[in-house]
Amino acid sequence: MDKEKITRKNILRKSEELEGVKIQGYDFNNGVNYEKLLDSYSSTGIQASNVFQSIKIINEMISSKAFIYLGYTSNMVTSGIRDIIRFLAENKKINVLVTTAGGIEEDFIKCLGKFILGDFRLSGSELREKGINRAGNILIPNSRYCAFENFIMPVLERIYLDQKKTGKVISSSELIWELGGAIGNKESIYYHCYKNKIPVFCPAIIDGSLGDMIYFFKSKHPDFKLDVAEDIWKMNNTTLGKKKTGIIILGEGVVKHHICNANMFRNGADYAVYINTSPEYDGSDSGALPEEAVSWGKILPSAKKIKIYAEASIVFPLIVAKTFAKK
Repeated sequence: MDKEKITRKNILRKSEELEGVKIQGYDFNNGVNYEKLLDSYSSTGIQASNVFQSIKIINEMISSKAFIYLGYTSNMVTSGIRDIIRFLAENKKINVLVTTAGGIEEDFIKCLGKFILGDFRLSGSELREKGINRAGNILIPNSRYCAFENFIMPVLERIYLDQKKTGKVISSSELIWELGGAIGNKESIYYHCYKNKIPVFCPAIIDGSLGDMIYFFKSKHPDFKLDVAEDIWKMNNTTLGKKKTGIIILGEGVVKHHICNANMFRNGADYAVYINTSPEYDGSDSGALPEEAVSWGKILPSAKKIKIYAEASIVFPLIVAKTFAKK
């Protein structure tokens, strides 16, 4: 066999015919229809098709009346995604929220003063001189944290006096509800969680300005206590006896593990949607695919599951538009 025949045989190898969805994007010759544009993600491929699959999974969570957990990192509340999470809490679309300290405090801080759009490349030293904090391209004047201190200290004082009187040590989730009730602002996620009695768990509650406030308060009242053991008992118990559970996680880290680990107590969730940009090659839980959670019993082997490699502020509003906002 000559060289040409060998190379042609290797390069033009005969293939099997495939059946399935034809790869095809949206045709703007038909005008702009955002509903159909999102529907076209089903056949676009790459991460667009993962977004479409996540929409299908979440809609099945909703139709099957699954008990739904939403986890999100603090930057989601720093950004305008806070208003989408507030919509979900206000309309009782989610059963349990899990976030970090920043995801709690910045919701209240936004009720006390606005955040401003800046730039990722602004000088840190110049901002420091002006008393401006930067979170990505979002600017937060330091005065907002002073206002937060003025808001939270009377609440902690009231809780402390009750603790002295009754001996009851408040849990982190109870503190969040207390703060939600105290803020009394309909723009707040946690006002609606307080009002609708949606549990909010924050396993890293002292890692942020909220922790700083507790530090200052405890410096004056060394016997002040916060019960984290109560919350792990409450969180794990939320999974028990549920017919179906679904998890939606924006970002990674402690919120991702906290929700997945709790679902291990029921032998795994029925549905899972991850949205983050972390790779899995380093072996971290942050970047781990849903299939890894199956090996731990955190997600059921039969679960509908997907990971979208994307920054959540881009895709989560689109997903909510095609799921929770339509029901």
